[in-house]
Amino acid sequence: MRRLIYAANWKMHHGPVAARAFVERFNSVVQPADGRDLWFFPPAVSLAATAEAFGARPDVRVGAQNVYWAAKGAFTGECSVALAAEAGARGALVGHSERRHVFGETDAETALKVAALLEGGLTPMLCVGEQLSEREAGHTEAAVRRQLRAALAERTPEQLARLMVAYEPVWAIGTGRNATPADAAAVHRVIRHELAALHAPGDVPVLYGGSVNAGNVLALLAEPELDGVLVGGASLDPDGWAELVGLGG
Repeated sequence: MRRLIYAANWKMHHGPVAARAFVERFNSVVQPADGRDLWFFPPAVSLAATAEAFGARPDVRVGAQNVYWAAKGAFTGECSVALAAEAGARGALVGHSERRHVFGETDAETALKVAALLEGGLTPMLCVGEQLSEREAGHTEAAVRRQLRAALAERTPEQLARLMVAYEPVWAIGTGRNATPADAAAVHRVIRHELAALHAPGDVPVLYGGSVNAGNVLALLAEPELDGVLVGGASLDPDGWAELVGLGG
């Protein structure tokens, strides 16, 4: 049976108090369901609070929004994989469009972060996607393939089996615009082809992210190429997130 992943990226929202209140409300209205996994990516200050509030709930995993690749050292403001894991993280986002285009994260740095997460036993969710200028120039496939190869070329098939990928067209992040289901599925097929070329197993989950909401999630998930969604703004309210998660089963 197809297993769907619903990933909530809270970005710079919900401190520890708000995170605990979110989890309490969400747990009261959403129960575990077959065929569905839930990921939550709170801000770093709320990572431990979110993980502790969910406890051992079997369908939920909590991840970091970002990690640094060094194990320890004089890196003020950064969080290592080991520190994130100690706070309760089971994985982390890598290469989110805001990390790339607001903070200047490079393709080479995404490779270092993926490697550090895999070596530390955590799951990377590698985000890839094109800018509007690349899409208008017909370079979507080239941009996505470049980002995948840069981050994953040195990884073994066994390591790639522990990966998740999220396609998030940069022009659709937080803009209210989103790729059509057919457009998203077409890029997902490109991603799967590139993963196969890198000798990844065929069941690596590939999610879509980009202004996903309760009004479009069913149409997106109707495409068999999509294994789930990575959601920002629409995941911030527990009742709204519960509705969106419930729509897909």
